Parts: sequence; C-alpha cells; structure tokens
Amino acid sequence: MAALSALVAKPCLVIGRAGMDLYADPPGTPIETATRFTTALGGSSANIAVALTRAGGRAALLTCVSDDAVGRFCLAQLDAYGIDRAHVRSVAGEARNSLAVVETRLENCQSVIYRNGAADFAMTTNDVEAVDYARFAALVTTGTVLASEPSRSAAFRAFDLARAAGVPLIFDVDYRPYSWASAEEASQVYSRAAAMCDVIVGNDVEFGFMAGAVEKGLDKARSLIGDGAQIVVYKMGELGAITLTPTAEIKTGIFRTASLKPTGAGDAFLGNFIASLGQGQGVEQAVLRGSAAAAIVVSRVACAPAMPTRQELDRFLAFHSGPTLA
Repeated sequence: MAALSALVAKPCLVIGRAGMDLYADPPGTPIETATRFTTALGGSSANIAVALTRAGGRAALLTCVSDDAVGRFCLAQLDAYGIDRAHVRSVAGEARNSLAVVETRLENCQSVIYRNGAADFAMTTNDVEAVDYARFAALVTTGTVLASEPSRSAAFRAFDLARAAGVPLIFDVDYRPYSWASAEEASQVYSRAAAMCDVIVGNDVEFGFMAGAVEKGLDKARSLIGDGAQIVVYKMGELGAITLTPTAEIKTGIFRTASLKPTGAGDAFLGNFIASLGQGQGVEQAVLRGSAAAAIVVSRVACAPAMPTRQELDRFLAFHSGPTLA
C-alpha cells in the first residue's frame, strides 16, 4: 500500500451521506420524554471525513444534500470542520437530507433514522465523472452509498475512475438493513464492492453476512486478501480485531473507557486508521490508534463533535493502560 503514504500530502475523497443528528438533551434522556435536542453534523461518510481531518489528514466529501435549511446546515458544518465540499451538490424537489434522532445512553440506546427520499442517493454518474481523482490520495466509501440508485451506479463508476487514476479504494462495509430492498441484494452488492477494494473494514457480522453465515466471516475476510486486497480489518466488538495483510494476521484488543453511547465508534476508527497509515504508522499501530479513537468517541456526546484531534489521541495513548483482549 505504498500509495497510502500520500494520505497527508493529498486529501482523501469520501463518498456518501452527510446529515443532521438530533440528540436528546441532557445526555441520558430517552427520546420519548425529551423536550430539548441539540444538533450535530451526522452521516457516516461525513463523520469519517471529520475524524480524518481532526486526526491530521485532509478530506473532501462527494455527495448530494437537499436544497433546504437542513442541507444548508450540513454545508455550514462541513465548512466549520474544514472539509472540502466542492463536490457536494444541492438537489431540489422532494429529496431530503438524512435525519437521525438519537439518545446518549448505553442501555437500549435508540436511534431513529429518517431516510425516505434521501438526498445522498441522488448522486449520479455525472457527479463522479466531474472529479479529478489524481488530486486525491484515496477514495473512501461506506456501504450506505450502495443501497439505492442512482447512487450505487455512481459509486461503482467512481471506483473504476479512481482505479484508473491509481488511487487506492477503502471500503467500510457499514451494513444497514433498513436501507436495502433485500438482504440478498445487499450481500451481492457488498461482495462486488469488496472485491474491487484495497482496504476493507467491517465487523464479524458484516463479513459473515457477505459470506452467507456468521461463522464464515473470517474466511470471507481471508479470501479478500487472497483475491488481492492489501488490508482487511475484521472487527469483533469486545474481542478486538483481526487485521489481515498478505503476510500477516494481527490480533489487537480494545481500549476500555467509561462509555456514554455506542454510536460513532466505527467512523472514528476508520478516519483515524487512514490518517495513521498516511502519517507513516505501521498497520498494527494504525489499528490501535483507530481503536483508541473509537474508545474516545463513545465516551463523548454526539459523533462528529466527539472525534478526537491528533493531540488528544496522543495524550489518550500516553496515559491509558493499553488495549485489552476479552
């Protein structure tokens, strides 16, 4: 993955959703009794871009937002986080930005997501063909962008164009069943995407889903390495992760913190993992830094605002007792 050394010199292009998150306030309040909410930038792709930027990298977002107040909120937040939005298009009509109403609590945490007529699914091949991929160090996408047309075809076109430009592809499986017409369709599309990518990140359930059975998930991850992927991160929750490369399998643990909520960990992991690779860290150290960032985010309110800076992550690692294996 020599091309990943350019991740600091060049920005990463992240494809996918930006939305508004509404958090029941104060933290711990159930949605059904809440009378006050706070707002934050949301959407897995936007969160990854924020994580990567705060970790010392640079990011641009490729997506569509609704041409209304919520869409303008997302644009203003992208500006505030220093994310390049030159390839974010506003769409009129009935399209609406994703909206998530979320609780900040661990037990029975509720997240109600509104995705009907989602604006990010309006991304077209014209949007992705307008990009100069040589400007970017990597193309990063999540599985959400593949759940509907025309976004799905546009994403695969972007994959082809990025590969033609010599740009590595990074894929976070991020399976959300409610976004898909059927599990069979999702499995086929995810398997097609993963086979094209250089770095694939997912959890044991997601790899098992692609394989057809949970117990076959690790074999699926190994098969992707055999088919040409350079790094596959197989996350196992409390059990840590197994990171696969063509020459090694590396098992790492998790960093335990006083968690407030379960959301945002995967986005924090991926953004910091990519940034760490770009900053010259080895694969194992990049995984550990991503895991530490995930631990920080679940101990804070919200997702995008909770992403640690590089300095905060360094301090956490300096004073934390270290990762543990369950």
